[in-house]
Formats: sequence, structure tokens, C-alpha cells
Amino acid sequence: MIPTMGKSMKDMLTKWSSKMSKDGKVEIEVSEWFLSLSEEVITHTVFGSSYEDGKAIFELQAQQLVYATNAFRQLFIPGFRFLPTKKNIISWKLDKDVRNSLMKLIEHRKKSLECDQSEEGPKDLLEVMIKASNSTYSNSAIKVDDIVEECKTMFLAGKYTTSNLLTWTTILLAMNPHWQQLARDEVFNVCGARDTPSKDDIAKLKTLGMILNESLRLYPPLAATIRRAKIDTTLGTLNLPQGTELLIPFIGIHHDAELWGDDVNEFNPGRFARGVAQAAKRPMAFMPFGLGARHCIGQNLAIIQAKLAIAMMLMSFSFELAPTYQHAPTILIFLCPQYGAPIIFKKL
Repeated sequence: MIPTMGKSMKDMLTKWSSKMSKDGKVEIEVSEWFLSLSEEVITHTVFGSSYEDGKAIFELQAQQLVYATNAFRQLFIPGFRFLPTKKNIISWKLDKDVRNSLMKLIEHRKKSLECDQSEEGPKDLLEVMIKASNSTYSNSAIKVDDIVEECKTMFLAGKYTTSNLLTWTTILLAMNPHWQQLARDEVFNVCGARDTPSKDDIAKLKTLGMILNESLRLYPPLAATIRRAKIDTTLGTLNLPQGTELLIPFIGIHHDAELWGDDVNEFNPGRFARGVAQAAKRPMAFMPFGLGARHCIGQNLAIIQAKLAIAMMLMSFSFELAPTYQHAPTILIFLCPQYGAPIIFKKL
């Protein structure tokens, strides 16, 4: 997927360059651009050759998210979500449309795969899952309903978490020109004159990796997650009956001075110089993608996309916060800048 990601990023940077004033500067509100970039990459990753159909489905889900966000802000009234209010009826219809569209797309792709008997490997996530659902070698082959839910989750989680990671990293590098220059020097040393880093280049960008980890520590895209005990469980000195739900506050753990030291609220990528396990007093203190068997399935994809995007941006521009920027992190399902992220870019 790296060539596809690189093309999407290059097209975006070209559009930014076309907006430059005569003095070689332009102000960009990056959060909206990164949303579009992440949507395009995720659509290609999940649906590949069915890109246009996938994009239409994702647009329906984007409408769903508006209603979900509004519900998140309102007072919780038990049972209210089952009442046939105008908003609930629209939400139900959107959910039905998303599901029906995905079912048609899956059936169409299944028929295409039956006609295509080539031995090439899967070209996108949808093909991987369809082949897994047809597997005769496993008793746990996934069902069509599972494929539908996975496609929905990949879009919702992949689009907004990756775009927020890119947004917060850009803001932090704009605030910290020293680290911005260190990252730029590394990118040029590793990539040379190539305008799109290769997969081997990406693996060598250690400083940029530290910067992304520190961004994820300070501003994890998801502020918390919930886990449910499937059986009666003992956790330390606590006895958790089956069905107990635990809220795990990523943002609280990532800002705990006992785990991270007195500079816990400062931007210091150097804390990750010896790796994630050595960054804090406990190896499990860093969990932006969760931990264990149920950690985020898109973790590698998100990091590769973020490294590639930030590296290409550093090769083309230097940047700083716009005077209109207001630092106001807020939680609207995802952790995002409440007033956007206006950044001034200058051509190198």
C-alpha cells in the first residue's frame, strides 16, 4: 500500500504548493486535509479495486458519525435510542443503507473472485476476509456479518485515529522547531532525493518514530477504551465478576507523573530513544493502540501512513503555528483540536 499512500500524499502536497503566495508561504487548516487523506488511504486499503463503491459507503458512515457525536454530547436517557424520533429514524436508515451496500459489494467481489482463478495474493482487506470466509482449512472461518462489521470498524477507527495522529504530530512539530529540524535531517539522510520514501526507508526513520510515539502519548486519538471480563477474573487484588466492564483511560495513564516523570506534560520524544518498553517506569504504560490480544489491528498501517506522510511533508516544507491557532484538545469520541489546526507552511 505504500505507493498508493505516497501518491495520495504527493497529490495533497501539490495542492498545498499551488496555494502558495508570492513569498512562498501558505496557511493550511491541516485537520480537514488529513481527514480526506486518511479516508482515501483507508478506502484503497479496505476496498482496493472497489474504491468508488467503498467511498460511497464511507460517506454514509460519515453521516452516521455526525448523529453519533450529537448523541454523545446529550444527556443519557435509558431507552431513548429505541424511540422513533426523527434523528433515530435517520440513524437507523443510514445503518441499514451501509449494511445493504456492503452486502452487495461483498457478493459482487465474491463472484469476481470465483471467476479469477489466479494465484496472486490478496490485494486489499476485503479480499483477505472473503478468502478467510471461504477457508476450508479452519473451523473459525469468518461470516459475512463479520466482514461487514470489520469494514465499518476499519473505516471509523482508521480514518479518524490516523488523521488525528497526523494533526497532533504536525502541531507538536510546529511548536518545537528543534525536533522538526532533527526529523527533517533524518529524512533527508535516509531518503536522499527520493520524493516518496520506500518501505526500507520508513523502517530506518527512528527519530520520526520517537516523535510519533510522543505525539501518541500526549494526544492518544482515543482517550479511553472499555474491556469486559468474559469470565470471573482476578486482577491484582480485585475480584471481577463475569460481565464487569473496565474503563481504561489511555490519556490518564499517559499523563501519570509516577509512570513518566516530572516532565510528563512536556513534548520530549527522547524518552522513547531506548524503545517503548524503556520509555516509562512500567513497560505497559504506553498503550495508544491498546495492549494484548485485542490491540488495534490497524496499528502498523497507521504508523506506516503517519511516517510516510510526515516525512514527505518535512521534505517539502518548514512549518509553524498560525497566529489564529488556539490550543484546545477536546473529546468528541476521538481526541481532536476543538478549533482546528491552522499551520503556516513555507516552501524549502
